[in-house]
Amino acid sequence: MLRILYPHMYVPSILDVDPLELKKRGIKALLMDLDNTIVPRDREEFSQEVVMWLKRLREHGLKLCVVSNNGTARVNKLVAPFNIPYVVRAVKPMRQAFTKGMDILGVKHSETAVVGDQIFTDILGGNRLGLFTILVVPMSGREFWATNLINRRLEKLVLKKISSRVSHEDQKYTVR
Repeated sequence: MLRILYPHMYVPSILDVDPLELKKRGIKALLMDLDNTIVPRDREEFSQEVVMWLKRLREHGLKLCVVSNNGTARVNKLVAPFNIPYVVRAVKPMRQAFTKGMDILGVKHSETAVVGDQIFTDILGGNRLGLFTILVVPMSGREFWATNLINRRLEKLVLKKISSRVSHEDQKYTVR
């Protein structure tokens, strides 16, 4: 039963998501969470490292879409300069936003990975659709109050189980 909460991969940072490894797995598109995954929730721009990482993904032919529970204003401000499409008010882990992201990018389930920092939104939502899921350690910074109050506490229990199942491989952890 807990298996639906387990990511396929667990990495210390978004920067550890390697485009070549994704391509080897047949991944052509990445549905990315925004806050505390590719930008701290309390920041208004991407770090230079993330900008270079996004550029590298595109150079390797990966399609990108942000799927966020945020509203349009914040998401558009961050991703519009990079011409990255997005789905807002996603209500993750509901399937519709992930499906809409795949439709925007014109990709199949088998070609799509979800990357995010929360088990009960990003990973659960991606796994419900059979997508390849990647959990990243959250970036430091302010959290949404409900995330801190509920999700992060429950995640600690699941992370203990995940940690006991990982196989270590150059700081990337394959869970299943």
